[in-house]
Amino acid sequence: MEKLKEFWEDFFQSERKESDWWERKKALCRDREAEIARISGEGQFFEKVRCSNKTSYQYLLHLSFLMKQHDQFIREEQVVPFQFSIENGQITDHKAVEIPKLEDTPPSLEMRSLRNQAEDERFSYDRRAAVQYAERWWNSYNPAYRKFDVDCTNYVSQCLRAGGAPMRGAPDRGNGWWYQSDNWSYSWAVAHSLRWYLSGSTAGLTGKEVDSASDLIPGDVICYDFQGTGRFDHNTFVVAKDAYGMPLVNAHTDNSRNRYWSYEDSTAWTPDIQYKFFRIGE
Repeated sequence: MEKLKEFWEDFFQSERKESDWWERKKALCRDREAEIARISGEGQFFEKVRCSNKTSYQYLLHLSFLMKQHDQFIREEQVVPFQFSIENGQITDHKAVEIPKLEDTPPSLEMRSLRNQAEDERFSYDRRAAVQYAERWWNSYNPAYRKFDVDCTNYVSQCLRAGGAPMRGAPDRGNGWWYQSDNWSYSWAVAHSLRWYLSGSTAGLTGKEVDSASDLIPGDVICYDFQGTGRFDHNTFVVAKDAYGMPLVNAHTDNSRNRYWSYEDSTAWTPDIQYKFFRIGE
């Protein structure tokens, strides 16, 4: 543990460009006119494998950044899984753990989720309750729901449900947006399917696509296509706004709180990234 602590202290203090995500994060702060006033972190080991003279570890690093943007202070938090090896007393192969992707859903099922909507159903969206839920569970898992290996959309769906969004379509997984104890719609748990559901639903849970992230308010949803291929692979939930009125988001998988909406500091980010912005309940 002491060697790992020394590694991170050297990492954040060094001016060497050894990490793309860290360089992008610093550049993003400059663009936002934000200063990282303080960095703290805590590690939790969850796997250890010994082989010959080499020991491999996996651990969760809980990073906390105190951000100062003009007169506003924001605490941004992120939990990232890392792995490394110790060989001959030295840390080697230190890197973020790759997160598996959910299996793609058949396009025919994605589009079916947009149909069979009752045109007269509306709901009153409680944004405050949805954001409170997002804050309560950003770094833990509500036992009332299943935890997925890729949990971002499941988490966003839970936040929407906490805000009063009505479920409909069960038990057909390709229809509507819903969750039961041992079953759920594709739109509940798969990023690409929720993106299409929000684009097409006209009753119950609805989303109005807007042009800019600045048009979003707490309780809204952002969808991410990191590779720019047309297949959306991540969703986040807006919980606050920064000093310039830009969204800050919570998310699962790499659990995050008050993270800047653009995700330029993500290891998954590419220059081809595409976004969809949805105002919920409109």
